[in-house]
Amino acid sequence: MTMALLRRAGQTAFVLFGVSVLVFMVFFATPGVDPTARIAGRNASPQIMEKVRVEYGFDRPLPVQYVTMMKKLFVTRDLASYTDRGELVVPEIMQAAPVTACLVCGAAFIWVTVSIVMGTLAAAMKNTAVDRGLMMLGMIGISIPVFWLGQVANLITQARYHDTWLFSWVPGLGYTPFSQNPWEWFRGLVIPWIVLAVMFIGIYSRVLRSDLVALEGEDFMRTARAKGLSPARIFLRHGLRTAMITFVSLFGLDFAQLAGGGALLTEVVFGLPGVGRLTYRALTTLDLPVIMATVMYSAIFVVLANMVVDMLYLFLDPRVRNDR
Repeated sequence: MTMALLRRAGQTAFVLFGVSVLVFMVFFATPGVDPTARIAGRNASPQIMEKVRVEYGFDRPLPVQYVTMMKKLFVTRDLASYTDRGELVVPEIMQAAPVTACLVCGAAFIWVTVSIVMGTLAAAMKNTAVDRGLMMLGMIGISIPVFWLGQVANLITQARYHDTWLFSWVPGLGYTPFSQNPWEWFRGLVIPWIVLAVMFIGIYSRVLRSDLVALEGEDFMRTARAKGLSPARIFLRHGLRTAMITFVSLFGLDFAQLAGGGALLTEVVFGLPGVGRLTYRALTTLDLPVIMATVMYSAIFVVLANMVVDMLYLFLDPRVRNDR
């Protein structure tokens, strides 16, 4: 067990190192990408360009530049933006991370709750009109792009029907911290929560329904029926419990990906100053330190979530533990 955990931790460190090198090479070693020109400004003289190049270390070999950037990002935490008036990158991410966390946690609660109800109900009423109707709703949710649904939601709640009793409670676009006003915080996030959750409700409900149906013929389900247990107990305690293994695996990776900036489109559409929107702004201005930091932030979330899921398998599934 201990060796398996240590081996997985070593693999995680190696993956993070590989991601950091890859991102650095893409944004700093690609021909035509010159951070010096972006820092010095348009029409800068050769003397200023040379001064900036020496000051930021762009005249040094690429391995030295890589080590310097990683040191500024993870050790001294004084890596500065090239275009945003020299703002420090790490404090910017730390300020944006709670916004993304609030958005993703609320959406995750909605999609987990609704998808479990939908998937379980569809499996329990297999091949009926209820089953087909729920799965059709799930497919519609999967097919709708998040940015389009967000724009439609804004059109309805912010413009066309905002003055009606139905949506008069919806505030303007933006974010209010929970510590400042909990009610305004909730009102500003409830629509983004629903928009972000719609696609995942469709995916998770269909996956859960498929797993529950597939488990009906398993030996442990037939044994439970032979013991005289009630159908509801067999379905919920044995079937749903086993089917949740796949569910939890998907949730761990999707949650980490969204928390790492994957909710970019939702944040941009609703004006939420989260990590995704920070990444979007950095990409539009080619602010390389911010791009580097946000990509590493996202990679760390995804890789660590994968490691946590693997560790849970080591504790919960003896077959996995024996294979390691």
